[in-house]
Amino acid sequence: MKLLARLLLFLSFLFGFTAFTGRALADDDHSHHHEDLTAAQLGTVAFPISCAPAVQKPFERGVALLHSFWYEEAEKEFQHIAIDDPHCAMAHWGIAMSLWHQLWNHPDDKILQRGLDEVHEANTTDGPATNREKAYIAAIAAFYSNPKKLDHEARAKAYSGAMNKVYESYPDDHEAAVFYALSLLASEPHDDTTFANRKQAAAILEKLFATEPDHPGVAHYLIHSYDKPQLAQLGLPAARRYAQVAPAAPHALHMPSHIFARVGLWQDDINSNRASIAATRKTAAMHMGGAGHQFHAMDFLFYAYMQSGRDADARALIEEIRAMPNKKDDMYGKGYDPHAATLAHLSALYPIEMHDWASAAALPATDVAGTAEYSMTYWARAIGSAHLHKPEDVSKNIAEIETVHKKLVAEKSDFADAVEADHKVAQAWLLFAEGKDDAAVAALRTIADKEDSVGDEPEGIPAREMIADMLLEAKRPQQALAEYQTDLRLYPNRFDALYGAARAAEAAGKQKDATEYYALLLKVCDGSNSTRPELSRARELVAQK
Repeated sequence: MKLLARLLLFLSFLFGFTAFTGRALADDDHSHHHEDLTAAQLGTVAFPISCAPAVQKPFERGVALLHSFWYEEAEKEFQHIAIDDPHCAMAHWGIAMSLWHQLWNHPDDKILQRGLDEVHEANTTDGPATNREKAYIAAIAAFYSNPKKLDHEARAKAYSGAMNKVYESYPDDHEAAVFYALSLLASEPHDDTTFANRKQAAAILEKLFATEPDHPGVAHYLIHSYDKPQLAQLGLPAARRYAQVAPAAPHALHMPSHIFARVGLWQDDINSNRASIAATRKTAAMHMGGAGHQFHAMDFLFYAYMQSGRDADARALIEEIRAMPNKKDDMYGKGYDPHAATLAHLSALYPIEMHDWASAAALPATDVAGTAEYSMTYWARAIGSAHLHKPEDVSKNIAEIETVHKKLVAEKSDFADAVEADHKVAQAWLLFAEGKDDAAVAALRTIADKEDSVGDEPEGIPAREMIADMLLEAKRPQQALAEYQTDLRLYPNRFDALYGAARAAEAAGKQKDATEYYALLLKVCDGSNSTRPELSRARELVAQK
């Protein structure tokens, strides 16, 4: 489930379009939908401003929408506030905040200019503005300023530093604390294995969570703070709470699944994403923004189905996506089509998770222009061919991945790194197909060690688990068992790891351990109608004991 890199990139395209069209959307779709969104549906926010009293409640609603990453609707709300109260400087602060989607988006030049324009409007509006409000405006100005001299990371750090000043200057302002915590997550150093920013953010948010359990940003950002396998257990209280706090927000219904997936609570994961998909479709029917959010939830839903033996449901989900209309459009970036990309992504993962190597090796090529999902087909074909011990076929698929990678590098696409990772994994499987087991394991170990240290979300099967699969097939069960056990500590209740650990323990003569792993697999898949031979074997062996 290497969702993080690909999905954050997907979301950056998905939400980017809003920034170009927000004003038109606001004109076309008045905020009457928002008037029905009460604190009971979006969470409780207290953010006093010096604008007209009539816009106080809409402003807090806009902030609540921001906290649930419903940026499309937050922007509309703040734009209407700017119309209803032309002297409200903080309305422009809100618009500027809506344009930068902090945890995944690197705004392009056009968005940066729009943000600067809104900052200028905030600073030149002739209405009253308190020193506190000026501090908020100065903070977002720090992000949008000097885009030609400072890169995204530097500007994100500048914003975080400015929000820290707001936080320290106004210790009783809980919104300052919440937005500062989010800024720490947004400015986290790449591949930081200490999780220092996350832990600092969590420390701030935990204090607020004890006193403001109905604040949407507190619960939401706690989940993001703990969205690493090493920290995920700490995120369960916030995950249980967030959907209750903001039940009308599709992202609030989905976000708990980040923790549920991390700790292997598959039914909770399934429930969370089903609710999110339903909410997205309901709000889309009301002409509210964010119809594409459902594809993110579908990725998580598919993964939970596969790990809990709900393979028939996973197949049905793929077919449901296949029946949806294509929406290829340059608004997502060079012809990006979230529907086709998700279909290609899940179609590649399915045979890998099912250990249907022949089907994986025979996957038809799917050209999803400008995305990493195109390479995933060849990634899956390479792994399938390797298990069939056909190194020539593996090599052909590696060549295709290289072609995709060169194209994306030439386009300066953010997807290039994800494709490079596919390439490294496929190369390791080529070594395995050639009978070079030790070299294959060594190649994957480098990838696995990085995944383990930074808490990456793996693609289909974690690299550590791939190592264990290789060792088991090479008839080295004791070594395989050790790898499966390490894998399960970071990625609990994965179907392949539980079954692999049971088989490895059985082959190593550790029957008691084998029985326990088989029993746990059956428990994880309780209620499924899967006919997978792995489950039949588990039932048979557990019954014998």
